[in-house]
Amino acid sequence: MDDLSQIASSLSNEENANVLVDFRGNEDAGVYQLTPDLALVQTADFITPVVNDPFVYGQIAAANALSDVYAMGGVVKCALNLMMWDSCRIPQDYAQGILEGGLSKIKEAGGVLIGGHTVSDNEQKYGLSVSGIIHPKKIWRNNGAQVGDALVITKPIGMGVLTTALKANMLDSKVADRIAQIMATLNRRACEIASDFEIHACTDITGFGLLGHLSEMLNPKINIHLESSAIPLVEEAIEFAKMGIVPGGSCGNERAIQHLCEFNLSKDSKFKDLEILLFDAQTSGGLVFALPQKEANALLERLKNEGIESAQIIGHTESFLKDSTTKARIFVE
Repeated sequence: MDDLSQIASSLSNEENANVLVDFRGNEDAGVYQLTPDLALVQTADFITPVVNDPFVYGQIAAANALSDVYAMGGVVKCALNLMMWDSCRIPQDYAQGILEGGLSKIKEAGGVLIGGHTVSDNEQKYGLSVSGIIHPKKIWRNNGAQVGDALVITKPIGMGVLTTALKANMLDSKVADRIAQIMATLNRRACEIASDFEIHACTDITGFGLLGHLSEMLNPKINIHLESSAIPLVEEAIEFAKMGIVPGGSCGNERAIQHLCEFNLSKDSKFKDLEILLFDAQTSGGLVFALPQKEANALLERLKNEGIESAQIIGHTESFLKDSTTKARIFVE
């Protein structure tokens, strides 16, 4: 992650007034203005298999890619398949199942599939290039949180640990089905509900983990304060984390941003000595919204009433007084 950030920072475009959001920063998608009232949202993402069923894998990979549009506050319009496939070892019906699963989520998002590209590869990968639309003045950036905002998350964490356990054939089938359903759930409805509120910032929780993506929400005016007891977690992840069943990406996340995090966890916290779960690399995780404290309970009630039962207020932002020796930080209690 750090290496790619350094490479990206060395790239440059000619200045273009129509480019509203690009790779300079840590945003979830790019945004290009087409007219005074219309902008194009573009993103691409693909993943290796996280479940055994090809149709469900296709659904999860598609939901994961579509989520970037929702994290910007946009509406999905069309998508291209991105398929890396070893046709010598992977049967055609398996590949067809992946594509059918992806298509089902594109349709659920209200979008259309307009094409794609396949590459021969000895490691299976699938995802989408997605285009959406948004009003240029209604973009949700990930670093616009203000002092005193509440933070609301829409899905539980723990998917990285649990999918690692699944790959090792250590996960109960009921738990496997439950996490597959969570990962395959679109963030569309959460985005639509939140659009009725004053959202100052938003991101989705994917490969950089909860604390990694929250670190991208830091700005020169705020610290983030999290209440660990409020963070939704698929509880079965705890025992696997204790056993060391943790993906390498989660460990990489911890190394990359632990200098921005301070922990003061009580002895009965579910994350005590398991802080790695807060860095856990997620697939198709939930959205995190930063919005005024006075609106947070109303948003939470709407989310829960419309079936987003894991939604929780997990913390708030605090004023950060910058000096020469400190950086904005995430405090976890």
